[in-house]
Amino acid sequence: MPVTREGGGAGGAARPAPGRARGAAAMLAAPLRCARRCTFLTGVAAMATVGTPGPPSVPRHTNRLINEKSPYLLQHAHNPVDWYPWGQEAFDKAKTENKLIFLSVGYSTCHWCHVMEEESFKSKEIGEIMNEHFVCIKVDREERPDVDKVYMTFVQATSGGGGWPMSVWLTPDLKPFAGGTYFPPEDGVHRVGFRTVLLRIAEQWKENKDALLESSQRILEALQHTSEIRVQGQVSPPPPKEVMDTCFQQLSRSYDEDYGGFSKSPKFPTPVNLNFLFTYWALHRTTPEGARALQMALHTLKMMAHGGIHDHIGQGFHRYSTDQHWHVPHFEKMLYDQGQLAAVYSRAFQISGDEFFADVVRDILLYVSRDLSDQAGGFYSAEDADSYPTTTSGEKREGAFCVWTAEELRALLPDPVEGATEGTTLGDVFMHHYGVEEAGNVDPMKDPHQELKGKNVLIARCSPELTAARFGLEPGRLSALLQECRQRLSSARAQRPRPHLDTKMLAAWNGLMISGFAQAGAALAEQGYVSRAAQAAAFLRTHLFDPDSGRLLRSCYRGKDNSVEQSAVPIQGFLEDYVFVIQALFELYEASLEQGWLEWALHLQHMQDKLFWDPKGFAYFSTEAGDPSLLLRLKDDQDGAEPTPNSVTVTNLLRAACYSGHMDWVEKAGKILSAFSERLQKIPITLPEMARATAVFHHTLKQVVICGDPQGEDTKEMLHCVRSVFSPNKVLMVADGDSAGFLYRQLPFLSSLERKDGKATAYICSNFTCSLPVTSVQELRGMLSP
Repeated sequence: MPVTREGGGAGGAARPAPGRARGAAAMLAAPLRCARRCTFLTGVAAMATVGTPGPPSVPRHTNRLINEKSPYLLQHAHNPVDWYPWGQEAFDKAKTENKLIFLSVGYSTCHWCHVMEEESFKSKEIGEIMNEHFVCIKVDREERPDVDKVYMTFVQATSGGGGWPMSVWLTPDLKPFAGGTYFPPEDGVHRVGFRTVLLRIAEQWKENKDALLESSQRILEALQHTSEIRVQGQVSPPPPKEVMDTCFQQLSRSYDEDYGGFSKSPKFPTPVNLNFLFTYWALHRTTPEGARALQMALHTLKMMAHGGIHDHIGQGFHRYSTDQHWHVPHFEKMLYDQGQLAAVYSRAFQISGDEFFADVVRDILLYVSRDLSDQAGGFYSAEDADSYPTTTSGEKREGAFCVWTAEELRALLPDPVEGATEGTTLGDVFMHHYGVEEAGNVDPMKDPHQELKGKNVLIARCSPELTAARFGLEPGRLSALLQECRQRLSSARAQRPRPHLDTKMLAAWNGLMISGFAQAGAALAEQGYVSRAAQAAAFLRTHLFDPDSGRLLRSCYRGKDNSVEQSAVPIQGFLEDYVFVIQALFELYEASLEQGWLEWALHLQHMQDKLFWDPKGFAYFSTEAGDPSLLLRLKDDQDGAEPTPNSVTVTNLLRAACYSGHMDWVEKAGKILSAFSERLQKIPITLPEMARATAVFHHTLKQVVICGDPQGEDTKEMLHCVRSVFSPNKVLMVADGDSAGFLYRQLPFLSSLERKDGKATAYICSNFTCSLPVTSVQELRGMLSP
């Protein structure tokens, strides 16, 4: 499945045509006679005797993945493939036995990963071929984004596409030479099957080993050259006006005027684009371009919220829409989408004051609180797209948990509606409003496997006013009726088998979700959301931070009895873990005013500098130095489903400088922009978050300092004013008079600021020079505009 560059994060790949193989090097020659079949399966854990099927509850095969914590790896622990996790044991075996490595990368809620497992990795015959000729390694791309990135770079460079499952063949020293994504098991008229590819590659290794090794070395050298990002020539950031204007024009050209979004199909949420447009509007509010930027963002957010990509019954957002209309989604739900969308809908509410956007924020956070929350405070990674249609079904189907037949809806909503036109039932009103059709409302072209035939994906087809008028109802009455319908459907859906839940907890994605809760709490003045963000941050500090080394860990897992477990060898945090957690801690400080979160954020920023900064080429590497199994040390160069860490860290560094007085961090922010300068000037649409950050860098962050008692009503009014205004280049802090506190120790100038006439007093400071004091909320609001 080719990765659309717009949605290149987990789940960001579009579905391929059914059964279509992607990639696999052209060098693969004619089919070979079938290789000798092997009858092996050694497992580290106990297993049923080969050849005598045990009872249904006893798996026939068990491999060493049974000892892993990743839900994705555990899904493959009973394949008849001798899978290894990524690690020295597998590398040593490949070298000792002089075997090629077959690397398979995916994640637990990936639809086409499930398909390839069912078709190929559960096949005894294909498993025997894999075990005889290859050392087979499984990687969860969410656990090891470093490994995924190296080999995805190879697959994209050699095949023009990419996605998951990713299939790559490596030499024993880990150099790639052939790869692709999904392969069907057997050959078709226009396709080569996985079995054939395995046998051809095994033959090539046997007959042309030297040529393969030479080819892999050339490929690696080319990748090293093309993937390098470093400062070229000038060491100054690109001109912000040019970058911002070019990015706006590129987004404007790709914008869908009718349905919103920035492509025809598939259509992704892309919060990075929307955040850019909000900043562009804030800096150009009085111009036609500024007005268009705001219209593009708000229209897109409304169309998404009305669409089928939004789960109208179970809340939250699905991964992406397969069509232009935001109607038929790819049904998995990812934590990183919920976190970013909660934040962007909160900004939409700040800007517009429209309660519609606040309701969407509440909807997202209800879903996450209910379905993606661990009792210890962390957030789970994802919910699958596939599930069993009924408790007796033997086969999972995509979207089964979420879709409805017209018949089901009529049976659930038979009540006559009092006061409506004669004969109207609840079902009539609900089905009209949500576009339900007797034969199903899914375009067969968007349902290649006919999993949704006769089903309906709910999409708000009418405005409440039009639906109310159609049935002779008052709009207020309609709202109550639709709410009653949704509650009934929710109860009915709760009886269906739930999709698989990936209970892995990642530092980076938890950071994005903490930001979502904290920003929503501040913008909507909902203290409960701030408390939930603080609970999750405390979870990170307990379970994903090593106080002895001062470093973040990447992942932890829900264990038995709902305990939180760590893998035997914990995975160290990557750049994205530091960047998204630091961003979250800044958001949480501004929402809660707890200075401990600031102190931890600044500590992590120092650690990030130490582990990832490139002093020669500038910007941050995605991974630490020193891992011999990683052939390339890369810097991500594209904002996708998640913003690239270097994009977000520009603003993080500027905020860190404002809270610490550490001006080295401003200099580092400028150096990152310099390293990406060429890309920012030519195709800033690929880096909208970094384009946005160029404007923040140029305009200089304003320190909004409120002098006052945090518990005083006058201080709270000032704080509410600051939090209710969208201003992309501000940081908020409270000077509470505690000269021994963390902020006063970091920023001595705070001691010179006083309350005027004993009232809460606001100062707007830039480069540690402050405006005249104001005590009026109205004056403060006027000063917050960029």
